[in-house]
Formats: sequence, structure tokens, C-alpha cells
Amino acid sequence: MLPGKTALALLLSGAVSSTGVFAAPSVYPTGVTRYDPNKAFNQYVIFSGADKQTHLIDMNGNEVKTWPQAGFPSAIIDPQLVGGARGHVLLQLSDKDPGKLGSAGNGLGNQSVGELDWSGKVVWQWGDKAPGGAAQQHHDQRRLSSGNTVVLANKVHKVKGFKVPEVIDDAIYEVSPDGAVKWQWLASEHLNEFGFTPEQLKLVHASENPDYLHINNLSVVGPNKWFDAGDKRFNPDNLLLDSRNANFIAIIDKHSGKVVWRLGPNLPLINPKTAQKLPRPVDQFVGQHDAHIIPAGLPGAGNLLVFDNQGSAGYPNVTLGLISGSRVLEIDPQKNEIVWQYSAANSKQPGWAFYSSFISSARRLPNGNTLIDEGMNGRFFQVTASGENVWEYVSPYLGKAPGSDAISNWVYRALPVSYDWVPAGTPRSETAVLVPAIGVQQTQVSRYLLRLFGIEISYERHE
Repeated sequence: MLPGKTALALLLSGAVSSTGVFAAPSVYPTGVTRYDPNKAFNQYVIFSGADKQTHLIDMNGNEVKTWPQAGFPSAIIDPQLVGGARGHVLLQLSDKDPGKLGSAGNGLGNQSVGELDWSGKVVWQWGDKAPGGAAQQHHDQRRLSSGNTVVLANKVHKVKGFKVPEVIDDAIYEVSPDGAVKWQWLASEHLNEFGFTPEQLKLVHASENPDYLHINNLSVVGPNKWFDAGDKRFNPDNLLLDSRNANFIAIIDKHSGKVVWRLGPNLPLINPKTAQKLPRPVDQFVGQHDAHIIPAGLPGAGNLLVFDNQGSAGYPNVTLGLISGSRVLEIDPQKNEIVWQYSAANSKQPGWAFYSSFISSARRLPNGNTLIDEGMNGRFFQVTASGENVWEYVSPYLGKAPGSDAISNWVYRALPVSYDWVPAGTPRSETAVLVPAIGVQQTQVSRYLLRLFGIEISYERHE
């Protein structure tokens, strides 16, 4: 792939295959496929690819930095929390035998997590001192202003009332720099606080899936206008999480461990006739990811932003629409109203044109745009508040898809990174990438394939 020319880079994924013809396109572009520097918010983006490496790219898709470790997710650390040092990340450092319950969707195969500097040196790690002798971190880890680190992890143990012999429980540990656990929380101790009806709670206990909640996100509430106005539920130190398998989002009080705010699991089904009306009461999100309070100083600050996958989930499973797709929802957490959203309809496309049934993320940017990771397809893009797509990137990094031997470019989460997070002098590019007309795209593909097989051809163009 040529740096800065990624719009023209073409990935062959089965054009010539001994196994037959695939339904997916056999040739498609990777890298940056569109970019309007005047409308996009210009930044870096960090993500862990399917190749199990962590990549930092610029707006033209050029790889600026690579760490040879994966992150679940790759989490950046605010330089103010590490003495002004730029370019520090939290990643997974070593693996262990995951045991019979281990899978790509949990932390049972993770031995240790840690902090790496820009050069890749490990400056802090945690695992051997973790409960059970392994971090078993999954889906999230965050550095706190205190210098401690909160880690979302798994704990396998027997819980009374469950059909399965052992559950894969979700635990939160607050870890000091010396590796001591200063605070911990266990999901199974709060089952009656998550909004289940008695009938639903019976289904939870009877589940054949030991990963019964599959909490996939942990964030710090952070400074916000609701707390400033006196609502203690939104204490900046409180923690926000969401359960993919049970369709709820909750804030837990950092001192008591109790759920003090919750949305879901039981919400009105999406009504196609009102699905584009704003504002409106929150309708049913399903299998959601990356729920968080938009930080102070950004457009929409204080509201909840979440990637609504519309992937199969719930007790019982929520009924999904036949031609629906994923959504990004911005929610007023006081009124429980959707105040902004993005779906394929905002780009004048059918619902299924934007869809990821699992993983994925969405983050608000300083100019009001939103960076979205359609994780199942390895596609990141920026949309304006009106839904215009002003930057798009398709990951070229391939690896095994979760739970199978299939090859995919899936990306769990993509995060925005400001230019001042990296060391001074780090290169970057901001060259516009125009979307070619369909006929031009076809010509580019044809030329590429002809060159690939050693055939040269010239075109005479007539206006």
C-alpha cells in the first residue's frame, strides 16, 4: 500500500480462489476512501487491528505508529496523568490458557495488561497480583486522575441460582500503581438492580451462556452539568457500563457499588413511522457498545452517546426489524430522550448499509462531528451533525474473525487522538481524497487487475 494513496489501494480477498466465489465483493478499496479536510475534524485515530497490533493513523491513513501488542481496547492515557509524557497507551501484554470457557469475547485468555510509552517500553503492568493471578481484562481499561487504573475483567465462579456450573462474571478492579486492588465490584451481586422483571430474572438464571451479561464497556462519568446542578447520580467519579447480552446501560455509585441510574433493558420497540423524529423517548437499543457521557467541552456535553448495534440480545431476545441497521444515539439522560442520531437513513441509504451486529464505537469530536467505528466491517468514518460523511477509512489489517477461522478486517473500537497527544514532530498528512464517480472506480479496478496479470492497456477518453 502506498502512503497517502490509500484511496486507490485495492485489497484482493478472493478474486482468484480454489474454494469458489464469495457473496462479498472480491475486490474493494481499503485505507482512506474519502476525506474533506475542511469539514472533517483533523486528528489521528488509534485502533487494534485484526492483525493483533495497535495502529495509529493520520487522516490519509498513513501509519504513524505501531505497537506490536493488541488492545481490548487500545486506550490512550492523558499526558497530564503521566507527568506530561506523550504517546502512552494501555494494551494487553501477555496471554494465558483461557480454559474451556475462554473465547474472543471475554478476558479469560488475558494474563496481563500494562502501560507502554511511545517507544514501546513497558512502564507499568498488572496481572500477577490480580485476583486469581491473571488480569483477565476485557473490553475496557481506564487511567484515573488519581493515578490508579480501573480494569473491566472476568471472574469464573459458581453463583447460586444459575443453571450453569460456573458463570463468567463481570468484575471491576481499581488498581494502584503498585498493583494493589483498592476497590472492586462484581456484577452478580447486583442482579436485582439492573431492571429485570421476575420473569426475565428466571431467564437469566436459566441461561446456557455462562457469560450472561457480557458487560462490554466501562467508562468514568467525568465532570458534567447534571452533577453541577445537584444530581448526585452523575458524580464524576461514578462508573458507567453497559451489558450487551441484557440490553441495559447503568451508572454505579463508586462508594456504595449500587446502580443509581439505568436505561433499559425494557424499552418500547422502534416504530418505523417515528424512527427519524427528534427528540423522542428512547426506543429499544439491542446489543449496544461504547456507552459514555460526552465529556465537558464537546458539543452535546453531558448527554449519553452509544453505538446501538441492533444485534441479537436480551432476555428474551428482542425482536429485530427485517431491514433495520445499526444506529448511533445521543440521549439526554435526564429526560431519557434521543436528541440526535445517525443511521444509514441520514446518508440517504437503506438501513442495512450501516450495520455491525457486534463490537463498534462512536465518539463526539470538538467540531461537532462524530467518529464512528462500524467494527464488524472494519470501517471508520466521520459524520457531521447533519449526517454527511466527510472522512472514511477501511482497515487493511486482516486476521481471524472472532470465534472462527474466517479472515476479516474487524476492529473492536476506534478512538480519536488529538495532534498534541503524540510527541512533537510526529508526521501527519491532510490531503483531500475525492470520491471518484462510479465509472471511474470501475476503471481503476480494471486497470489494477490488468496490471496484476501483466496486461497493459491504454484508454482514449471522449468528452
